[in-house]
Amino acid sequence: MSLEMKVPSPGESITEVEIAEWLVADGDYVEKDQAIAEVDSDKATLELPAEESGIITLKAEEGDAVAVGAVVCLIDTSAEKPADFETQEDESPVIVEEVVAEVAPNPNPAPTTSNVDVKATPVAKEMISANKINPSKVAASGSNGKITKGDIEAYLTAGVDASSAAGWGGTRDEEKKKMSMMRRNIAKRLVAVKNETAMLTTFNELDMKPVMDLRKKYKERFKESHGVNLGFMSFFTKAVTEALKLYPSVNGMIDGDYMITHDFADIGIAVSSPKGLMVPVVRNAEQMSLAEIEAEIKRLAIKARDGKMDISDMEGGTFTITNGGVFGSMMSTPIINPPQSAILGMHNIIERPVAINGKVEIRPMMYLALSYDHRIIDGKESVGFLKTVKEMLENPSSIIFGGKDPEQVLLNL
Repeated sequence: MSLEMKVPSPGESITEVEIAEWLVADGDYVEKDQAIAEVDSDKATLELPAEESGIITLKAEEGDAVAVGAVVCLIDTSAEKPADFETQEDESPVIVEEVVAEVAPNPNPAPTTSNVDVKATPVAKEMISANKINPSKVAASGSNGKITKGDIEAYLTAGVDASSAAGWGGTRDEEKKKMSMMRRNIAKRLVAVKNETAMLTTFNELDMKPVMDLRKKYKERFKESHGVNLGFMSFFTKAVTEALKLYPSVNGMIDGDYMITHDFADIGIAVSSPKGLMVPVVRNAEQMSLAEIEAEIKRLAIKARDGKMDISDMEGGTFTITNGGVFGSMMSTPIINPPQSAILGMHNIIERPVAINGKVEIRPMMYLALSYDHRIIDGKESVGFLKTVKEMLENPSSIIFGGKDPEQVLLNL
């Protein structure tokens, strides 16, 4: 009996996907729930699991655009499992170089036992074995760091010693590779933002010493009490939610001739993952404690690291925070994440001489950037918002007490 596997709907309004990569070869035996393909939509890259066990027959090629509901493969469920079939184990995940949390690698990676037991597509593994290639010398371009057929072909045709084939090989070869559907959609959205919004950026500088001192003082007790690390992002997220309450237009968006504001703060946190840039959303961050924010950020960061981010994790969002500082950026103008109207950019922390109470001191300083849509956010509001974030982070106890000094709370002022 042959089972027709159809493309499931990745989310509302998505009508087609693209076969990014087959993880099995035509005629392979697959087990139920085994990942057989990665498919791109305009919002995310998702894994396609086998619905039943059996011999697979592929009905689409890599790079094909396939309508939701169309048949992409057949599975002969009457086929018996080959005697030499080995159940696939999870591969060691790539540690996401993400921007908001320290996420430990999977503590139970699958061991490698031979030169072909590597992160590679089935066809690439056959080529590695047939050509006796050391896979560590091959530059992997596939998702999650997998070696693809194209990577092996590039290695074999490089015309240089294997030790240099993984980098600048001394050739004048060129490679033309189609962008993923998600990357193409990101490109369109970024161009649209530049063309369709009146985007401006305002800057300020932040003395990180108060937050760093508080974090150093309490980080061990915080982890013991809450089970998560005390990072900078929870402070920034909480400061942002308090500032958004004071400047609601920064938390708004345009819908035709109308301006929509929100009585909640769903904060998008930009992260870099093996599948590219993602912006998971921390919902109702205005009601969360620092520990709850840290726990939610960690949960989302692990999903991004393991390639299990759902579209529902990234939908919505009223404001976004991005941190180019983890990559060494000193200053930038972040691009608004539509349909939102503003985005906060964090940057590298650098010790610089600054004037403190009339004296020059060396302080850990960070430049902050707020890009905003001038159509609904005036200069006064944008500058006021960024100044509020700065003041709260330079007096972090005010974050805990709702934007006021502890003395003000005590005196009910």
